[in-house]
Amino acid sequence: MARPRTVDRQRLLDAAAVVIAREGPHFTLAGVAAEAGVSVGSVAGRFRSKHGLLVALSEAATARTATVLREAAEAAPTPREAVREALVALYAGLGNAETAANHLAQLGVDLVDATLRDRLGRHYAAVEDVLCELLTAREGNAWAGPPPRQAVRVLLAVANGAAIDWSVRPRGELGTRLREDIDLITKGWWGT
Repeated sequence: MARPRTVDRQRLLDAAAVVIAREGPHFTLAGVAAEAGVSVGSVAGRFRSKHGLLVALSEAATARTATVLREAAEAAPTPREAVREALVALYAGLGNAETAANHLAQLGVDLVDATLRDRLGRHYAAVEDVLCELLTAREGNAWAGPPPRQAVRVLLAVANGAAIDWSVRPRGELGTRLREDIDLITKGWWGT
């Protein structure tokens, strides 16, 4: 008797991310299965439902976020650039304006579901914690900005707003827009 083939969980989550970027909240388990090259039963068996898949996708994104932010920050030569590049890395997955709009549409669906909204809150809390850690570790004696926790909230509010505005009215690249906006805000936060 042939041994049943197991489907890699990460492969299914990666496929779900691709399909959500392409289709937004109208995505189906069948679309995810097709993208992953597996049967619908494999996806349903692993996550039970579209909701279960979204919960798993949210949890995986939160788990991966700290690494993404820290790696982007480590590659930057100055504290200011480290914080900026971490924020740019956070939004890099939005892709182009069309896929960004699909991600934002899915966000709207997530907000009306209590479980998904809770996971989203955990995600944003993790992002805030890592950014605050990066800011505190790199602020040094020349820090002239607001208290770090408040600074992070301001930076995230600007980055979130820029991402939404850019997905509706795309002009240039999102990364460029984020860098310009963040640089403008943080201009006086570090001394010379």
